[in-house]
Amino acid sequence: MSFCLETYLQQSDDYEILLSRAGFKDCAKIIEEKSPEIVYVKAGEKILGVRLIGIPPIPIGVDEEKGTIILTYTKPCYGTAAIELPVDSEELDKIKSVAIEK
Repeated sequence: MSFCLETYLQQSDDYEILLSRAGFKDCAKIIEEKSPEIVYVKAGEKILGVRLIGIPPIPIGVDEEKGTIILTYTKPCYGTAAIELPVDSEELDKIKSVAIEK
């Protein structure tokens, strides 16, 4: 399945914005507080169809029980947000395959 985060956020209501119009550090802190598991990726890594920007390593929160991830999403003129959204196991495997050590 091909997933595009930009399209998903425009067309779905099945996500939760945990923090918006914030800085990257604040969003990373929310991810670390609210996630049972955290994987880290390099800045510029393509996740869910978008390249993540921020201060590396970039945390992605994983909740396999709920089937969700929490990630930072930066949109020009709007700042950075921490967004929790559902993902299927295929996308979760892709995310874990590009994980790095912190």
